[in-house]
Amino acid sequence: MIADFAELCTYLYVVTDEAYQDVAAPYDHRPGPRSVFTDSEVITLTLAAELLGLAAEGRFLGYLRRNHPTLFPLLPERSRYNRRRRQLVAVTNRIRGAILGRLWRVLEREGRALCVVDSVPVPVVGYHQAAGDHRWWGEADFGRVPSKKQRVYGFKLHLLISHCGLILDFALAPANHHDGALTAQLLADKAGLTVLGDKGDVNGDLQALLAARNGLTLLTPKRRDQREQLPPAVTRAINSFRQVIETVNSQLVEQCQLQRNRAKSLSGLCARVQAKLTAHTLGLYLNHLLGRPLRALMDLALI
Repeated sequence: MIADFAELCTYLYVVTDEAYQDVAAPYDHRPGPRSVFTDSEVITLTLAAELLGLAAEGRFLGYLRRNHPTLFPLLPERSRYNRRRRQLVAVTNRIRGAILGRLWRVLEREGRALCVVDSVPVPVVGYHQAAGDHRWWGEADFGRVPSKKQRVYGFKLHLLISHCGLILDFALAPANHHDGALTAQLLADKAGLTVLGDKGDVNGDLQALLAARNGLTLLTPKRRDQREQLPPAVTRAINSFRQVIETVNSQLVEQCQLQRNRAKSLSGLCARVQAKLTAHTLGLYLNHLLGRPLRALMDLALI
C-alpha cells in the first residue's frame, strides 16, 4: 500500500527507471557530461505532478521545496525543468509503451479483446476569443462536442481504451476532424479486437474492411433511420461498457487537468498530453502491482 507522497514518488521512480534502462538508456548517445538530476527523476516528477493534479510547474516545484526538500535535493529551477521535460517527450512515450505492454500481457482475455473508441475535447483558446489573433492560428480549429451540445476551439484527443481502462492508442487532431476518420487511423494496425464505437463511427465500408483485413469487429449503435437495428441487449451492453471510457475521460480531465493544460504551443501541448497518458498508464500499473482496482487512480493522489 502506498501511504504518502514520498512512497508514491519512490514507486514511480523505481518503475520509471527500470523501463528507462530498457527503452532509452541503451540508445542515449548524447555527448558531454550527464546532469546530476537524472532523466528518470525528471520523468518521475512529471508523472507525479499529473497524478496529483499539479500540472502547473512552478506550483509543483514550490510544493516539493517546501514539503519534501530531501526527497529531490538536486531539484532544478523551473525553466530548466520545463526544457528537460519537453526534451524527454519521446522517452516518456516509450516508457508508456513499455508499461502498457507489461500490463497488457497480464490482463484477462476479456480485458484485452473488448475495447472502445471515443474522443475528449482539448480546448486551447476560449471559444469567444478564438476569432481574434492568437498563437494557435492554423493549428487548432473549431469543433462540436455532441454529448455536451457545445462547440470548442482547439483539439480532440481520440482514444482506444481496453475493457479495464487501459489506453492502448491515441491521436491528437484539430477539433474539426471527423471522429470516424480518426477511428480508422487508430484501428489500422489492430487485429482480433471487438471495438465499440459511437454513432459517429457508423461506416459500413470501414467496418467491412476492418473485419476482412484485420479480423476486427467494430460495433456501433444504429441510427434511428437505419433499417437494421441491433438487438436491444447488445445496445444496452454497448451503452453500459461505454461508461468505462467516461471514467477514463473524467480522470484525464479532472485529475490530470487535460482541459486546463496551460500549453502555449503545439509541441508543449503534445508534451503535456503524452505525460498525462503516461501517468494514467503507470497509475493503472501501480494499482495492479498493489492488488487494487486498476481504475482507482484518485487513491494515488496523495498530497
